[in-house]
Amino acid sequence: MKLWGARFTKESNQKLNDFNSSIGVDSLMYKEDIQGSIAHATMLGKQNIIPITDSNLIIQTLKEIEKDIDNQQLEIDPTAEDIHMFIEQELTSRIGDAGKKLHTARSRNDQVALDFRLYTIKKGNELVELLNTFIVVLCKKAEDNTETIMPGYTHLQRAQPITFAHHLMAYVEMFKRDIDRISQSIERTKVSPLGCGALATTTYPIDRELTKELLGFNSIALNSLDGVSDRDFAIELASDISITMMHLSRLSEEIVLWSSWEFKFIELDDAFATGSSIMPQKKNPDICELIRGKTGRTYGNLNNLLVMMKGLSLAYNKDMQEDKEALFDSIETLIVCLETITPMMETCTVIKENMRNAAAKGFINATDCADYLTKKGMPFRDAYQVIGKLVNDAIENDKVLETLTLEEYKQASDLFEEDIYEAISLETCVNNRNVVGGPAPSVVKEHIKTVLGK
Repeated sequence: MKLWGARFTKESNQKLNDFNSSIGVDSLMYKEDIQGSIAHATMLGKQNIIPITDSNLIIQTLKEIEKDIDNQQLEIDPTAEDIHMFIEQELTSRIGDAGKKLHTARSRNDQVALDFRLYTIKKGNELVELLNTFIVVLCKKAEDNTETIMPGYTHLQRAQPITFAHHLMAYVEMFKRDIDRISQSIERTKVSPLGCGALATTTYPIDRELTKELLGFNSIALNSLDGVSDRDFAIELASDISITMMHLSRLSEEIVLWSSWEFKFIELDDAFATGSSIMPQKKNPDICELIRGKTGRTYGNLNNLLVMMKGLSLAYNKDMQEDKEALFDSIETLIVCLETITPMMETCTVIKENMRNAAAKGFINATDCADYLTKKGMPFRDAYQVIGKLVNDAIENDKVLETLTLEEYKQASDLFEEDIYEAISLETCVNNRNVVGGPAPSVVKEHIKTVLGK
C-alpha cells in the first residue's frame, strides 16, 4: 500500500501509478532529498519532537543509504512513486518504526520544494563554474590575437576594422552577464520552504531557522502558501539558461561562417569536427549546429514552465510535477554545450592572414578617411559626401582607398596630403580607436587583464 493510501479501499490502477510516477526525473535529487531529511531529522531531535536516539539513528541510516546509492549497492526502484517515497520506504525497511517518524511535521509539498531548490542551487553553481572556464578560454584566445585585424560587420556587411580579440571579448561580456544573472538567481533560490508543510505549516514546535542554517539557505519562506507553490526560481534559471544559450548560438553561427571556405577565418581541430558519409572533402562544424538547434529546446522548456504556472491557484497542484523535467533538461543542455564548445574553441586555429586579407577589402577604412578630413576642418557631413563619392569612383575603377593616387584624392578635396595613406592604414584605424571599449590592442589587453583579474 502507498504511504498515503490509508484513506483508500482499492489499490491504484497501474496506469495511474505509471502516469503519476516522477521517479524517472526526481531520482536525480536523491542527494538533496537525503540532505534535507538529515536537516529535518536533526531539528526534530533537538526540538524533542522525536527522541534524540531516533533522530540519530535516522541520520546515520540516511547517510548509509546515500553511500549505498553512490556505490551502486542500492538501486533506486523505477516503480517507486518518487524519490521521496523511495528513500523513506528504504529507511523504514532498515530501522522499522523509527524511520516512520522522519516525516513528522513535514509534507511532501515542502519536501519537494526544498529538494528542488537545493538541486537548482547545486546545478546553478556548476553552470557558473563552466561559464568561468569558457571565459578563460576565450580570453586566452583573445590574448593571442590582439593584433589580428579582421573586418567588423553590421548587417553581415564589412563595416570597420577591428581585431579578432576585440570580437571575442564581446562574447566574454555576454557570458559575464550570464554568470551575474545565474549567480543572482541562485541567491534568490536560497529561501527555505522546509516547515511550510502541505500549505499551512504545522502545530509542532519546529525550528525553521535551524534547518535554514543546516542547509545553507539565506532566509526562510515567510508565507507557507508561497513557500510550497513558488517556482519563480525555476523559471528564472530557465530564463537565464535561455539567454546564455542564445549567446552560445550567436557565437556558434559565427563559427559556422568563419570555418566555411567562403570565410576561412578559423580551422576547427579534427577532434571537434565531423565528416560526410559521401563527400570526403567535408569538415563540418556539427557542435555549433547542434548548439543552435538545442537553443530552441531551452526556449521550449522556459515556455513550458511559464504556461504550466500561469493558471494555478494556491497552493500546490500536481501540474507542478512537470517543473523539474523542463528545468533539468535545460540545465543538462547548457552543460553539454559548454563542455563541448570550450575545448573546441581552445583548439581551433585562427587563420590570421585570411582575416587580414578580408579586412583589406570592402572599404572598411572609409570612416577613418572621412575623419581625416574632419580633423582638417571639414564638417563631417561634407566629408561623408566626399568619401562616398571617392568610394564609388574606386569601385568603378576596381581600386580600394589605399591604391588611389594622391592626385585622385586631391581631385576630391585639396585637404588631402601624403599622410592620408598612413591615416587609412588598417593598423592606424585600429590603433587610434583607443577609447575604453574600443578595438585598439592596448585597450583590449587591459580588458582581458580586468576579466582575468591580472
